[in-house]
Amino acid sequence: MNLQAIRAIYFFEMNRTRRTLLQSIVSPVISTSLYFVVFGAAIGSRITEIDGIAYGAFIVPGLIMLTLLQQSVTNASFGIYFPRFAGTIYEILSAPISYLEIVTGYVGAAATKSIIVGLIILITAFFFVPVRIDHPVWMIAFLLLTAVTFCLFGFIIGIWADGFEKLQVIPLLVIAPLTFLGGSFYSINLLPPFWQKVALVNPVVYLISGFRWSFYGVSDVGVGVSLAMTCVFLVVCIVIVGWIFRTGYRLRN
Repeated sequence: MNLQAIRAIYFFEMNRTRRTLLQSIVSPVISTSLYFVVFGAAIGSRITEIDGIAYGAFIVPGLIMLTLLQQSVTNASFGIYFPRFAGTIYEILSAPISYLEIVTGYVGAAATKSIIVGLIILITAFFFVPVRIDHPVWMIAFLLLTAVTFCLFGFIIGIWADGFEKLQVIPLLVIAPLTFLGGSFYSINLLPPFWQKVALVNPVVYLISGFRWSFYGVSDVGVGVSLAMTCVFLVVCIVIVGWIFRTGYRLRN
């Protein structure tokens, strides 16, 4: 494996983040802080606890996951779209590096940025609510798996999109609604039985549920099911990315 090529792509993408630090890091943290203020004051006064956990602390994993999904998809999709837009993707494709190394560089950088934002939000949460982490190893595992999976998904969107408008379609019209309806700010056990079954169709429910379990030991679905669903989505994304590079879909024309 050409580690030098991976490092070159990785650090190029990370340097782009440093040039847009306000947008990449500061903006998500400010937005999340506002979530704590608004939801803590408005809803927290009405719902004091869920599953024995203070409401403000209960929503922390959901807020981290909400930001992580959006950042992962956005970072990875823009990261690969701009070389396509500028035409520099052909220089990368003609270089003596494999498709695996290209994907590792772009996805690795996007996942790193997303995880940094997620950890900053977690640190910020400690200033607002009493957060605890019962299973730190599993918390890190879910964080890494989710970041890599959705960065691959974002990479696919960046290849598929043929305009800046399409880059925003999936994150705004699909990812954001699924995350809000996936139990970010509530437990699906609070829903009527029929809507609980409907909610289980939403794949984000499994991500948030497993991540919340790593914090407080409570979940809407079994942690094993959450982990399995995350791995299935990861494998699907890997297969699609492999197909894209084998066929040259939207890369060679």
